Amino acid sequence: MKSVILKVEGMSCNGCAERIRAGVVAQPGVQNANVSFDQGQARVLYDQQATDESRLVDAVEKLGFRVVSRTAL
Repeated sequence: MKSVILKVEGMSCNGCAERIRAGVVAQPGVQNANVSFDQGQARVLYDQQATDESRLVDAVEKLGFRVVSRTAL
């Protein structure tokens, strides 16, 4: 398992954070996602055999948000 923090721009409310969380956890291999509107970030735990950071970024950006940085943990 691997974790990454995605810094996300464009969230305007907790509803946005929930949309991002739902979109990310729907991706293959994602075990957990915590998205914070206040911090403007998503912390994702995923199986690197099933997906990678680029796919997670794509999932967020397809929802209309922008990932401005990512930090592997």
